[in-house]
Parts: sequence; structure tokens; C-alpha cells
Amino acid sequence: MTMIAPGGRIGILGDGQLGRMMALAAAEMGYFVHIYGPEKNSPAAQVSHMSTVGRYDDKRALKAFAKSIDVVTLEFENIPTETLEYLSQFVPVRPGRNLLEITQDRLMEKSFINNLGIGTAPFSNVESIDDLVQAVQQIGTPAVLKTRRFGYDGKGQIKITQASQIDDAWEAVKMAPSILEGFVKFKMELSVIVARSTNGKTEVYIPVENRHKNHILDVTLAPADIPEDLANEAMEMAEKIAKKIKLAGLLAVEMFVTNDREILVNELAPRPHNSGHWTIEACATSQFKQIIRAVCGLPLGNADRHSNAMMKNLIGNDVDGVSKIVKDPANSLHLYGKAEAREGRKMGHFTRLLPLDNKPTP
Repeated sequence: MTMIAPGGRIGILGDGQLGRMMALAAAEMGYFVHIYGPEKNSPAAQVSHMSTVGRYDDKRALKAFAKSIDVVTLEFENIPTETLEYLSQFVPVRPGRNLLEITQDRLMEKSFINNLGIGTAPFSNVESIDDLVQAVQQIGTPAVLKTRRFGYDGKGQIKITQASQIDDAWEAVKMAPSILEGFVKFKMELSVIVARSTNGKTEVYIPVENRHKNHILDVTLAPADIPEDLANEAMEMAEKIAKKIKLAGLLAVEMFVTNDREILVNELAPRPHNSGHWTIEACATSQFKQIIRAVCGLPLGNADRHSNAMMKNLIGNDVDGVSKIVKDPANSLHLYGKAEAREGRKMGHFTRLLPLDNKPTP
């Protein structure tokens, strides 16, 4: 495939903080970025060469967007697949529709992972109240009912601890096609980010530990404090998934480490990931420069880290404490350009580096 050299034009679908950090990385490498998304004065548009405010089903706006760029990528996975199919008539789209059809649907995603011989939590398809009753009988409680599509940061899911909650749970997900997922007794939540270029070459970042608060990522510790054999296994799993799903871009693989030292895959995100923000300061090539390299067909950068790191999200009113954060010269602050702080809204993050022989702690 033809390489898109620095000086080229990259289109990004989505206009949030991930698009913002992608655009900044692309600009450092000499690319021009055109953002497409629904929000005015969005975090990504604030730092980009061009931006279009439009709906993802506006074919006239999408065609004009496609004609202005050399390649399209995305900053979040819930872009309508019809949008990608339409854009692909005019410009390369990386990743493409087929990959998103898998990762947008929890049933397809978990089935795909299991078919590779990789474990997940037990799950069952739920398309009716009768399906849910049968799934609870099969999987048991506690369990989580999750909509098959469009859930993130705890949205679109509800915990079931006893059979008497089945009717309320089905109402809570608005009777949408869902899966029931069994609880996993885990020691740690991990993620591994893998890049795969248009030539099939891959680079894998080390596993990191993720700690959540109210279903939203709070802290990432790099590296995860796990034995080397488990770290290697997690990286091999992520690389295998990226190859089999024919990734062109970046993929975050969220995982559990069980109390029995088993690694189970939880979710896939085909884009930069919150748990990879530490790579900006701590790695030879950040996840954001890596996705630009991957979708433009450049040789991938080295994913090795030169430091250990702790990344802390600033959620909602946490952003009020930035004056204290910047007073510490060891902290690297990133704010996302969002005008209003709301409960559960990611306003920024900061990263603290440590020598490689020091374990990161929150």
C-alpha cells in the first residue's frame, strides 16, 4: 500500500480528547489533520488544521471531508459502519467497516475472541425476557446485563444479583439486544495496546494495570505488577487478536487476571485508549504517534518504555485541582479543552514518571 508521507492530510472521525491528542501528535510529525464530528469548538477541532461539524449520516458533508484528505481513521468506535462504507468509496479508511462490525457488538466480539482460543467471562445472548431468564439460570448470579451495542464507561449495563431483579434489569436496558455476562473473580484489570501497520507489522506496549472508580478509569500503572510469563501471554494475546481481526491502526485489549492466574479478555477498542495516555511521556513512541504511523503506512515506532509511569484521570470537578498538580514539576498535565466540568466527564489527566526500577503507585 502507498505510504502517506509527512505533509499529507489525515481525517479523524470523532472530535473528543483522543482526536485532540492524535491531532497534536500528527502535527508534530508534519501532517495536517481534518476533524469531523458533531460538536462546535470541540477538543479536537481546537488544535487541528481543519474541522467539519456534521452528522455521521450527512453524505454531502462526508464526501467533501473525504475529498480533502488522504486517509481516514477514528477516535472512537461507535461511528456508524455505513459511514465508513460510504467514505471508503473516496479514501482509505483505517480501520475499516468489517473490524468495527465486530467490535461494536459485544456478542460478535466475544464470540470472535473465543473462536481464537482466547478466554472471556461466560456470556449468553439475550434478545427477550425469556432469554434473560434462561441465561440467569445458566450463568447464575451475580451477573451483568450489557447492551450489545453502544456501551462505555459503565453505560448500557446493569448488575443482577438475584433472579427477582430480572424484569427490572430488562426494563433498564430498554429491551435492547444484550448479553448476560458472568462475574469474574479477578485479581487485576489489565490492558494491552497493540499497533498494526498496513504492511502487517506489529508493535505491542507492555501490559498496564487499570483501576476504576464508578466504572470509569481512575488510575493506570505502567507496567502492571504481574509475573513476566503472564505479561508475555497478555501481549501475545493482543497481537494475535490484532492480526486475526486484520487491524490497520491501534487496538486496546482490556483483560482480567483471575485469582487462578488466568488471563481473560474483556473488551476491544480499535483506537487510542485512556489507559495508553502514559505512553506520551514514558515511551519512545506514544500511542498517538503510533496510530498516525500505522494508518499512514509508515514503519511503526519503538513501543519500548524508558520510564515507569502512573497516569491519573481528572474526572469532573477533579479539574479544579490543576493548580496544585502543576506545582509539582514531576507531573505532566494534559487538559482537554472542555468548557464545562460535569460528573463523570473526563476533563484531563496527568502523568508522573518513575525510573524503571521503581514500581508505580497511585
